[in-house]
Amino acid sequence: MLEEATHKFLQYMKVMKGASPHTLRNYGIDLASLKTYLANEHKLLSSLSAIDKRVIRGFVVSLSQENVSKRTIARRLSSLRSFFSFLLREKLIEQNPMQDIDTPKLERKIPPSLSYEQVERLFSQPDISSYFGFRDRVIMELFYSSGLRVSELIALNRQDIDLKNLMMKVKGKGKKERMVPITLNASDWISRYLSHPERYLDGDGHKKEEDHEAIFLNKHGTRLTTRSVDRLFASYLQAIGLSLDITPHTIRHTIATHWLENGMDLKTIQLLLGHSSLATTTIYTHVSTKLKQKVYQESHPRA
Repeated sequence: MLEEATHKFLQYMKVMKGASPHTLRNYGIDLASLKTYLANEHKLLSSLSAIDKRVIRGFVVSLSQENVSKRTIARRLSSLRSFFSFLLREKLIEQNPMQDIDTPKLERKIPPSLSYEQVERLFSQPDISSYFGFRDRVIMELFYSSGLRVSELIALNRQDIDLKNLMMKVKGKGKKERMVPITLNASDWISRYLSHPERYLDGDGHKKEEDHEAIFLNKHGTRLTTRSVDRLFASYLQAIGLSLDITPHTIRHTIATHWLENGMDLKTIQLLLGHSSLATTTIYTHVSTKLKQKVYQESHPRA
């Protein structure tokens, strides 16, 4: 019964809510964790209605005893809230067992951010004399230009980018679309990448571009994946000795911080980044304050 309900829920999230493969994978992991607990502790897999608040609280306790982090427990509970709300709407259960279940309080983690000098060092790593090095530099320029998520960047199609008017249509979380400006510099890099001769033919003159819609292509001429972008960044970051905590998403945090420090208001940053809540964007005020304090301590002659 639980497996069937999980399958229906994941299909609903994929088709109706436009959940990304990453999100669907996390839902699957979280629900599998509950399934394992039920199988080991309660033998309740045959009945959804038998899952009540007491069972959920026991599940949370078991996660704590296994030293699962608070952040992971919070994600598990968030997934279960979405799952049981779906079951209630579908009349597969009569009561939602997630009512009155508290989420553990998390410390607000300040995302890492790069200085402009570090950004320049990172951007100097790709060998732009090679086709793929040129592509990687374009990816970096676009990240820093517009604060995209990795999933948004790889989903870009040719028709999404208006190089003349320096605007692009971005498909964000939950299929939400937003218009985001791009810099003239990024527009120039994209234009040169799209007209790069090696995009269309390999060294032997064979056709190379298999996906005519996608902006960013892999060596097979098909759309680049998030995993590939992560691997590319890891190699460049390692080359300049930056922490493993730095990821492509760090560039998104970095430009948001730089926007704030150069006078952009939070509401505009929220719209550019595609945050559904302004509360999410306010984290950058803490980042900015932290950086200002660091600069102050390093620069003041009597600090």
